Amino acid sequence: MSRLTRFSVSLESDLLARFERLGRARGWTNRSEALRQVMREALVQEEWERDAEVVGTLTLVYDHHRRELHDRLTRTQHDHHAAVLATTHVHLDHDNCLEMIALRGRASLVKRVADELLATRGLKHGRLTLTTTGRRLG
Repeated sequence: MSRLTRFSVSLESDLLARFERLGRARGWTNRSEALRQVMREALVQEEWERDAEVVGTLTLVYDHHRRELHDRLTRTQHDHHAAVLATTHVHLDHDNCLEMIALRGRASLVKRVADELLATRGLKHGRLTLTTTGRRLG
């Protein structure tokens, strides 16, 4: 574990109260853990903005009876095979499927691939979740 540094923070009491409610809702055990999590999220956001390497999961929900939808999704993934690490397909019920696609690459590429997949006609819902690899790209 790295060395810990203690510091103090001054802020409005109503802001602190709101932050502590958020922390309880998210299950953060104390203010330090809450602040660490918020800092990590801000640093990951900064990496997306400077087009660093990211990994992400794209979650899609769709009716597998929709004509050619699965084929269009598969074709798009093959078109971007360098960014697609893996796909998991789950049958939710008789009609609905959940597909989770692991993506990796520069933030702009991963976002572009996700946007293309999310724009596929016939999807019920989809969401991209990104995080950092911590790797610096040239």
